[in-house]
Formats: sequence, structure tokens, C-alpha cells
Amino acid sequence: MPLIPVEAMPHFENMIYLPMVLIILERDRELFEKGAFKLKRPYFKIVEEAEKIVQLELKETKIYMRRNNMQVIRGKTDNTFTEYAFLCGGYEDHRRYLNVRLRNRTEELLDVYFAMTGG
Repeated sequence: MPLIPVEAMPHFENMIYLPMVLIILERDRELFEKGAFKLKRPYFKIVEEAEKIVQLELKETKIYMRRNNMQVIRGKTDNTFTEYAFLCGGYEDHRRYLNVRLRNRTEELLDVYFAMTGG
């Protein structure tokens, strides 16, 4: 039997990926502001709507984690892996994520959130 409940894993992973998605969206918004786009508003609208959805999900995740005494701690990072410690109910689980996988999953999530905006 795993020490950290299976149902907790999506919340742990949200705490990894959602902040990354927000950083990308903020950087994209800055690029649109500085870019030579003729019509910037449609791009801003899509990015801002996606940001709102991600922020709401991150808020809900933080509430869930606080209520369930859960925590994610980022550990060592090298060119290949990033390590995270998941703490839950007195247990600690260390996991290593391939940096390429982190990037690819973040990109997948961007697609999901852009689709949710209708953009």
C-alpha cells in the first residue's frame, strides 16, 4: 500500500505544473505587449482568460493541500532531472521528474487552458 494516497497525486502535480503554466502565460503576455502585433487585444484576451482559469485551479489546489496537510518541496535540479519531495500525513515521498517531461507537460497544459478559453 502506498504511503501517499493515489488521490493526492494530482494535487501534488498541480503544485508543480500550475505555477510553471502561470510563468509562461505572464511571459507571453509581456511578449505580446512588446511585440509588433497589429491587433494585440485578441492575444491578451486568450492569455488573460487562461491565467484566470489556472489561478483558480491553483487556489483550489492550495486550499486542498492546506486542509490535508500536504506540501511540495522542490529539491535538486540538474540538466536532466528536477527532484520534488511530497509530504502528506507524516510521510515523505521523493520523486524525480525529467526536465523534458516537465516542459512537455507544461506545454500540454497550456493547450488545455487555451482550449478552455474558447481561443
